[in-house]
Amino acid sequence: MTSELTIVTPLDPAGEDPFGWLEEVEGADALAWVRARNEEAHASVGADPVFAEIEAQILEVLDSDDRVPEVSLLGEHLYNFWRDADHERGIWRRTTPESYRTDDPEWELLLDLDALAEEEGESWVWHGASVLRPGPGEPWRKVLVDLSPGGSDADVTREFDLVEKAFVAPADGGFTRAVEQGGAKGGLSWCGPDAVYVFTDFGPGSLTPSGYPRIVKLWRRGTPFEDAAVVYEGTDEDMYISARHIHTPGFERDLVSRSIAFYRSETYVVTDPGTPEQTLTKLDIPDSAEAGFHREWLVVELREDWAPKEITYAAGSLLAIEADRFLAGERDLTVLFEPTPSTSLAGATWTRSHLVLNVFEDVKNRPYTLTPPASGNAEWTRSDFPATDPVAAVGTRAVDAVESDEVWVVTSGYLTPATYGLTEIGAETIEPLKSAPAWFDTEGLRAEQRFATSQDGTRVPYFIVGPEAALDGAGPAPTLLYGYGGFEIPMTPGYSAGVGRAWLSEGGVYAVANIRGGGEYGPAWHQAALKENRHKAYEDFAAVARHLAETGVSDARHLGIQGGSNGGLLTGNMLTLYPELFGAVVIQVPLLDMKRYSHLLAGASWMAEYGDPDVPEEWEYLKTFSPYHLLDGSRTYPPVLLTTSTKDDRVHPGHARKMAALLAATGKDVTYYENIEGGHGGAANNAQSAHLSAFAWTFLRERLGLIE
Repeated sequence: MTSELTIVTPLDPAGEDPFGWLEEVEGADALAWVRARNEEAHASVGADPVFAEIEAQILEVLDSDDRVPEVSLLGEHLYNFWRDADHERGIWRRTTPESYRTDDPEWELLLDLDALAEEEGESWVWHGASVLRPGPGEPWRKVLVDLSPGGSDADVTREFDLVEKAFVAPADGGFTRAVEQGGAKGGLSWCGPDAVYVFTDFGPGSLTPSGYPRIVKLWRRGTPFEDAAVVYEGTDEDMYISARHIHTPGFERDLVSRSIAFYRSETYVVTDPGTPEQTLTKLDIPDSAEAGFHREWLVVELREDWAPKEITYAAGSLLAIEADRFLAGERDLTVLFEPTPSTSLAGATWTRSHLVLNVFEDVKNRPYTLTPPASGNAEWTRSDFPATDPVAAVGTRAVDAVESDEVWVVTSGYLTPATYGLTEIGAETIEPLKSAPAWFDTEGLRAEQRFATSQDGTRVPYFIVGPEAALDGAGPAPTLLYGYGGFEIPMTPGYSAGVGRAWLSEGGVYAVANIRGGGEYGPAWHQAALKENRHKAYEDFAAVARHLAETGVSDARHLGIQGGSNGGLLTGNMLTLYPELFGAVVIQVPLLDMKRYSHLLAGASWMAEYGDPDVPEEWEYLKTFSPYHLLDGSRTYPPVLLTTSTKDDRVHPGHARKMAALLAATGKDVTYYENIEGGHGGAANNAQSAHLSAFAWTFLRERLGLIE
């Protein structure tokens, strides 16, 4: 045990790990340590009267019936999954489009997870549903429902009947992926009314080093699971293998996806899947590109420059060509989008006849519509999308990409609650369907975008919201800076009742940094902070922190930071590399031990992002951003809150546990809380989410001066 060890920091990565025993997720000693830390957290942060107040405020929002129910159209019904005070684990339900437009829609219950969990003695968490499009004149009926025990990534799949509103028993031919009810990473996908692709744990040797499926099979209804036919088998070094069927009438295709690593994959077009006549044709595109099919079209999004013939297409571009022509060897692709220094492609969604592009201009959404030509020789035509809030995040999603040209439009800003709207391509306006309530008073608050300059001269944007006086430099004000900076994921504006109620309403300032490693300026912005260049993301974040001080918004005493997952690695490095800049640090479901990360759970799948610690030359740079090995007991660090989940089977809870133990052993101010359920999201239901949030907000308010 640790009491018998002398802790010498920084830790020697080649020596004995004094807290390696905390990697035993469900080990008796490890769980006893967790329970003791949780008791300490409740006795300190949790004992503050503000904690219960914040928890109640956030739970009120999460359980409120006034939230906007996001829906998906399937046939004649709109479907929604919903949690509230009466449905802790949630219900799957549906209504009609006409009823949805009313103030009080009439919902039809399909599946009650609370009742199912009680009946089966399992803490089921909803992971989604995949509905098979029926044939002409048939009802919407066949569904594959994914359920997770406790919220882990590993889950089970069961077939559900929308007409009978019940699961289809295996004895009656229902498809079930159970893996002894503990679940596995993977899934089922419809290949037809009586067949599914299955990619899961088939036994020893069937998983990749990251714990994901290595084999995909075709399983026909009424046949034993063991007799499913192999469609594709990846190598021992691949990341994830899966398959799907495109069901659009007249444009059906079967596709296998081979994920070699993050940002590297292959797509195969399959004919006669699961038969002796099966063929696989690999799409001749870069491994870093993403391909998508819609009706007769193939679209390709590039992460790197590509010159299939004489023309070079730029990284970040979106290209299109008729799929059959491409498969026949033609390469005269049409450029639908090409990035500029200030623009990147945020997303694209097909309707039946059009393609809606969502473009970032300095991290602000600007959607527009493209219409493909009627013949291969004509040009695509561009038209305006209905006007949206210029400072809000805008999300677009097709209502039914097979049969409709309608689009769901969701807008949300830091001071503007989410609005759920509907438009049709060609319309001049967006019909507002639902608007979320305002959960906090925005009087005297302002939101804007600013730019800091990083160490190498790079211009780094960030959003800031708070009292006008504080933004004008009347500080220093208690300020929370949030960031992520990884995996090409952008940080965009959005309304948060928790931020508003627990922070902004009390006079706090909130800022979000758009640092390199994210996707705010496309693949180049992401690639600029990969592997040996990871330090640039941290330099960007430090630049934003300094800019907040230089502009009089905050200072080191009043500036806190928060991040989760890769953002937890970010805040862990801010703690160890730039402790003088901050007054409090919140680290959630983090990576922190970069020597061990690739050997823990899904960690091997992230080596394209960070590097391989088992390769000596790569460890040379990895060790420069491994907070567990950078912590120096002789240095002064700001107070730290670390949180994670026992059920997180993506980022191992050992990262947070070991860092908390090391901080405590070196006499630092650290608070640790671990939720038993929740998976990588940290919480399995609204009550747990509110509880976790209350820890963070109470800790920050105590340490940064919002509680005197």
